[in-house]
Amino acid sequence: MNYQDFREAFFNQISFTNNQVEAWHPGFDKNNLGRWVKKGYIIKLRNGYYTFKEYMDTQNINLYLANRIYRPSYVSLHTALAFHGLIPESISQTTCVSTLKTARFSNNFGTFSYKNVKPQLFFAYEQLPYLENKSILIAPPGKALIDLLYLYPFYNSKAELINLRLDEDIMDETVNANQILSYLDIIKNKALEKRIKLLLNIYNLH
Repeated sequence: MNYQDFREAFFNQISFTNNQVEAWHPGFDKNNLGRWVKKGYIIKLRNGYYTFKEYMDTQNINLYLANRIYRPSYVSLHTALAFHGLIPESISQTTCVSTLKTARFSNNFGTFSYKNVKPQLFFAYEQLPYLENKSILIAPPGKALIDLLYLYPFYNSKAELINLRLDEDIMDETVNANQILSYLDIIKNKALEKRIKLLLNIYNLH
């Protein structure tokens, strides 16, 4: 198998799996992938998932890859809040939610963390255009806050919520209280509703 032919077939997909390669070229020797990883041509993301070295410095590539290596999932929690500018610090890992079991993967692009949520909470994410015809699945600010307070119930006091250091101006610009309350009507979790309403009161969002 010629690497250049392989690269031409898969490069624009950004990431690919060994199953996709086999479907493209029946009888493909999977040992080729291991050899190309050792040579630095491609990067292993997790078992059976790969990308090309040329994407290492591509902006927000971690967000796109997060969607691809564990599905269904979307970017949320601290990573989404940082992406939208609601929290000041840089995030050391890419955080996501999924209806699958909790998982964690580390590779050359960093650490990818997936938290399990019930199917009734897996909604209201957005598709952001990315590169050519690709997209990133990510929670908007309000849904990222809901996911955070659902998965981390210790954010249940004024002090804990203030400690999140959410940007007040961006909260005011991007978080729609009525929309958040409509999400709570779907989720139907009294404890979560109490935490969310406390957050909205702290930031005078009505």
